[in-house]
Amino acid sequence: MQSHSEYKSPPPGCPAHAGGERVPLHGMEFAAAPDAFYELMREYGPSAPVELAPGVEAELVTEYGAALHLLQNPDTFARDPRRWRALNEGRVPLDSPVLPMMMYRPNAMFSDGATHLRLRQAVTDSLSRVDMHRMNRHVNRVGAYLIEQFSSRGKADLVTDYAQWLPLLVFNDLFGCPAEIGDRLVFGFSGIFDGVDAEKANEVLTESLFELVALKRTNPGDDVTSWLMQHQAGLSDEEMIHQLVLLIGAGAEPMQNIIASALRLLLADERYTGGQHSAGMLVEDAINDVLWNSPPIANYAVHYPVHDVEVSGRTLPGGAPVLVSFAAANTDPNVSLGRQTLSKRAHLAWGAGPHACPAKDAALLISILAIEKLLNVLPDIELAVAEESLTYRPGPFHRALNGLPARFTPVHGERRPAGRSSGVTSGNTSPQDNQGKSRKGSWWSGFLSWWKV
Repeated sequence: MQSHSEYKSPPPGCPAHAGGERVPLHGMEFAAAPDAFYELMREYGPSAPVELAPGVEAELVTEYGAALHLLQNPDTFARDPRRWRALNEGRVPLDSPVLPMMMYRPNAMFSDGATHLRLRQAVTDSLSRVDMHRMNRHVNRVGAYLIEQFSSRGKADLVTDYAQWLPLLVFNDLFGCPAEIGDRLVFGFSGIFDGVDAEKANEVLTESLFELVALKRTNPGDDVTSWLMQHQAGLSDEEMIHQLVLLIGAGAEPMQNIIASALRLLLADERYTGGQHSAGMLVEDAINDVLWNSPPIANYAVHYPVHDVEVSGRTLPGGAPVLVSFAAANTDPNVSLGRQTLSKRAHLAWGAGPHACPAKDAALLISILAIEKLLNVLPDIELAVAEESLTYRPGPFHRALNGLPARFTPVHGERRPAGRSSGVTSGNTSPQDNQGKSRKGSWWSGFLSWWKV
């Protein structure tokens, strides 16, 4: 597999290199060197014609100003995928791998107008009730638990052993999941993210969410699921399911990528390892660097013009998908020249306008706490491979490391907080138990046992 540094420009065989009609955003070439593709796409103007997957065509906005205009004008650029003309006309392969991320669901992301306002209000009001002090404590507990699983080995993959699991386990607490349902949610979401047995994972995920909603209807608690259910918007069970999928799924995947990418900078980038930053700002600076230069969701925010729209000489047809490249917009040369005078939060990694991420403050806090926890417990941790050998998962939407191997001085003995006892019989193990079976289905119950009094 090629490293991310081996491609300095789109390969000669690539349609983009040859000036072909559409630039492909799928395959290892794009995953290895997306910046080279963005640079080429800028030659088209503020947006470029792209292929998200074989047979799935779209327009990708790469200019910061044009992206901001699109995000802030919902009357012209709608979010409801039922406007997708090519899909409605049968011109999109129904087995396309990008379809699950683009098809309509009755949630706040894929709705417009009054429906969007109603669902969005339910989400924002419920999230506003989260106790940040409680979340702070829980992130530290989850971090301690995950680190204990590999601390005696002296090595770990910080993606598959840490960053992938921490957001899901934190969300299980925020959404009030009991052990058995929480285990299946972790299995379902991780299976979808991994792309391994995704059909089975989706089935398990849907069933477990239905059970969670049914449980909270009869036994509400002090959690986001119950608050959503009790909101004056009066969400139906179907709407509850889709809001939960959006909140948990759209929260866990980007957060995993933020944590992993920031750790890569902290462990390998000389700007951070060279001590040029003050200790207190080191983690926040690394995360801000990621959000500007390598946003976890690189290309998304699918919109559908309600009619043909002309943008700087390019016509965006009504009903054709138009995506925002958060990665290309953030690194727009016109913006880069003035970034020193911009707010640190002027990047578009969280989106903008009425569909901007409603949980960015919580996501930032979880990411900062997760990274600080790891670095505090394992202060001599370092990258175990050459940075040039790191690779990224292919796909048009995300910027996600395949892995982040690290090494450190092994830590032996108890790491759990005083007064807590362990119910994990496997001790300091990896995500694979002694029989080689995946433990992804028991992370949540394992954590609850570990933390029990």
